[in-house]
Amino acid sequence: MTQLVLPLEIRSAQGRADFIVAPANQQAVAFLDSYPHWPAPAVALFGPAASGKSHLAAVWADKAGATVLDAAQLESGIPAGPLVVENVTVGVAEAPLFALLERGTPLLLTAQLPPADWPEKFALSLPDLVSRVRALLAFALWAPDDALLMGLAVKLFADRQLQVPENVVAHMIRSLERSPAAIRDFVAHADAVALAEKRPINISLIKDLLVGPAAPSLF
Repeated sequence: MTQLVLPLEIRSAQGRADFIVAPANQQAVAFLDSYPHWPAPAVALFGPAASGKSHLAAVWADKAGATVLDAAQLESGIPAGPLVVENVTVGVAEAPLFALLERGTPLLLTAQLPPADWPEKFALSLPDLVSRVRALLAFALWAPDDALLMGLAVKLFADRQLQVPENVVAHMIRSLERSPAAIRDFVAHADAVALAEKRPINISLIKDLLVGPAAPSLF
């Protein structure tokens, strides 16, 4: 007999103090923290899904009073003032993006790929935009190490009001793909199964999930 799991909203902790600072991201954090004393008006954060780009962008947007847009919204106009443009990818509107880089107001861009790869990977055709993008100041947010992976897993469990023993988290980290997205998905799955089966999140549950029918989808 399993317990009905209600679709309760999970609120992720998104404050500056909630961001996990590690050698892999400390340069990006230090740069954003230095605002408004930036040496250049525009910067990009890049890294895979769940690496903290949106978290840091939200922190900076709050500090700078910036508007947050998805890159797909650039076609509909550009608001004045500081701006965050999330998810720059294939199909980005080139003319509005170039206009943003030209106007010189504070701008934070996020993407999965480094800006140096955008011209080729995103098939950018405006020569001036290609030059600006290649010269863009950029910071990577992901190079997995055990401390950062552990911190991320603990935070994701805490976002769900769960305190999981350190040895359980460590076992989970050793067994999963070393990516933020894999950890995020596994934490959500573990929480759902624990609720449905009224089980604590312990080594036994983690082992069951790693060898169970849902395990292949986590890798």
